[in-house]
Amino acid sequence: MDNPARGGICQGMAQDQDILIVGGGLNGPALALALAQSGFRVGVIDALPIDTRKDPGFDGRAYALALASKRLLSAIGVWARVADHAQPMLEIKVTDGRAGEGPSPWMMHFDHAEIEEGPMGFMVEDRHLRRAFLDAMADTPGITQYAGETVTAQTVDAAGVTVTLASGRMLGASLLIGCDGRRSGTAERAGIRRTGWGYGQTAIVCAVAHDKPHDGIAHQFFMPNGPLAILPLTGNRSSIVWSETEQRAAKCAAMSDAEFLEVLKPAFGSFLGDIRLEGARFTYPLNLTLANSFIADRLALVGDAAHGMHPIAGQGLNAGLRDIGALAEVLSEARSRGEDIGSPIVLARYQQWRRFDTATLALSTDAFNRLFSNDNPALRAIRDIGMGIVNALPGLRRGFVREAAGLTGDLPRLMR
Repeated sequence: MDNPARGGICQGMAQDQDILIVGGGLNGPALALALAQSGFRVGVIDALPIDTRKDPGFDGRAYALALASKRLLSAIGVWARVADHAQPMLEIKVTDGRAGEGPSPWMMHFDHAEIEEGPMGFMVEDRHLRRAFLDAMADTPGITQYAGETVTAQTVDAAGVTVTLASGRMLGASLLIGCDGRRSGTAERAGIRRTGWGYGQTAIVCAVAHDKPHDGIAHQFFMPNGPLAILPLTGNRSSIVWSETEQRAAKCAAMSDAEFLEVLKPAFGSFLGDIRLEGARFTYPLNLTLANSFIADRLALVGDAAHGMHPIAGQGLNAGLRDIGALAEVLSEARSRGEDIGSPIVLARYQQWRRFDTATLALSTDAFNRLFSNDNPALRAIRDIGMGIVNALPGLRRGFVREAAGLTGDLPRLMR
């Protein structure tokens, strides 16, 4: 009983919940569901009211979910709620070129038929995911939602962590998890600093309807100012993520819909026929930001709160869902061994599992963006030849397909 090492991992006093999650976007609810299904009592603190989250209107936002992410959503009871709204991604075509000139003859073409598991991924609109997560949480015992609430303070002691809400209410738990985005207040209050830099680029996000079917093909067109992703949605619709310089993106944001379409069409091309805007347009400044630590005293960071990266590979949400699978597994195993889930020993296992992988992914997307977002003739020749080589070698192609499907690396059980 006098063993100090044992004291560091013994169970602490009872709390309102076992775990408190700050952030009600997508990562927070996904983690809550994974933890609740393992028997934890979980509280989710969300700054937005539930009715706002459940708004059924289409605003143009959608997510590319890798096959491994789809498996996790199936395991936590969400996928069945969105499956009818999901568009499989059957092929990916990557090309290089300039707007108005068409793509380079060198390209990479990835087909889901090169792996046995099924489609590489799925496109799902934000509105459907939000509602599915909220409905699943409402149907899952052990989850308490604190909607329309923000955290103003957090304190930690040997027994647990206490947060103070803007309403004045105080909540206690053994562990606090920040799922509150790139400007995470949870991380800031814990004194966790960040490393990163801006790209001088802004992502323009919207959706378009088009005359011709997309056949489940995703396109990534690299242009000198940044990549244009054209991602298939259900029906004859596609999601657009267009990375442009900050100055040009600002001008595009100020345009009318008709003016914006005239700017988009030369970059988009005519391969899907005439295009029309659907929903709103959004702009997001692009940067790389990594938390210097994913953990602190009785605290862990997940998703964008831990790592924010360029959308060039569409891995932001997928990386966050990997965090969730890993953290849920670590905490469940720790509790089964009688350990304090908020102890440094337990949280270090999560950080060891995820920090190197996410830093590597973030730096890889950074390097890829720098290689392709320029008009240097020498670099253009190198990357075009490189794409041609990859496309010509079946083994390399298959490796890229498995990477796009999220099937590589040390996968959590929820993703296998």
